[in-house]
Amino acid sequence: MRCVIARYPFDLTRTGVLASMKGVRPELVTGASVTIGRRRYPVKQVGQVITRQDPRDFTAGEVVRAMTRLGFTCHDRPEGAPVGEGGPAPVGEGGPTLLQTASALLGGTGPVAV
Repeated sequence: MRCVIARYPFDLTRTGVLASMKGVRPELVTGASVTIGRRRYPVKQVGQVITRQDPRDFTAGEVVRAMTRLGFTCHDRPEGAPVGEGGPAPVGEGGPTLLQTASALLGGTGPVAV
């Protein structure tokens, strides 16, 4: 199948993508991803491997469109905690104050001037 990624045409096949990604360790998924085989890869990593281009040269959307057309399953974001939950509480809402955080980072026990 002919795809255009970063203004360059590529003839991609499902088996070609599978062969290219064989033996490649998936990086940490923080955004859009694609399932290839039994592994989930960031789309930018897949795009880099199959096009041999710098990931800054193409968008995640271009790779997602190509992978979807080839029959791979694409995901918007990683599974797990919904966005905005599970992180530290904002300052003033039950979380540590700025002085407490700075003090802990500097290894002290009391307030620090910042």
